[in-house]
Amino acid sequence: MPKTIDNDLEGTVVTFGFDTAVEFATECLDRLHSTAAAHGRVMVVEVMGRYAGWIALHAGVAGTADVILIPEIPYDMEKVAGKIRDRHDREQKAFSIVVVAEGAHPAGGTVSVVGRELGRLERLGGAGERVAAEIQAMTGLETRCVVLGHLLRGGSPSSMDRLLSLRFGSAAVRALAEGMTDVMVALDPPLVRYVPLEHCVSRMKRVPLDGDTVVTARDLGVSFGD
Repeated sequence: MPKTIDNDLEGTVVTFGFDTAVEFATECLDRLHSTAAAHGRVMVVEVMGRYAGWIALHAGVAGTADVILIPEIPYDMEKVAGKIRDRHDREQKAFSIVVVAEGAHPAGGTVSVVGRELGRLERLGGAGERVAAEIQAMTGLETRCVVLGHLLRGGSPSSMDRLLSLRFGSAAVRALAEGMTDVMVALDPPLVRYVPLEHCVSRMKRVPLDGDTVVTARDLGVSFGD
């Protein structure tokens, strides 16, 4: 079954856990708007997303972020700072919201790694703090960083994730009853289909740069730092 909040599994439109994570991250952005506006700060919000920026993108657009940094688009800090300065100087808006996926990295740079253990994936961290420090240094604006981290993994699931989980579970039991093996249940609206495991692990599902959500974000004036 496709269980990951990162939504980075090939073969399914969405994984369960993703909607809940995006919903919580969006609520956090809504709350941070209030304090950012009240104190005239830049708020940098780091969310999960090692190699795919689905959570950052969807929560950032839904939560009206001004800058969204994702692994699929290496960013230029000059352009990020330029967007924030432009809001402050020309638009007379003294606050900005920046969403950073943990795997976001500057053009020509690398991801922020805090630890490595033999036989395990490298542990990422610090992307948000790095971006926040550079924004404050380059703009002179007070900048704070909030790391949502494992808060995105907990709590009660959204109604969409509850329904999706029940549909996936039911389909998985049917597959077992029919003697099927080496398959993953996958959402292909309006149906739940069976996709060969080999296909699901052949590559990671990353954010398509020509996808409608990215295009919509650009139409709304969101900067991806590119």
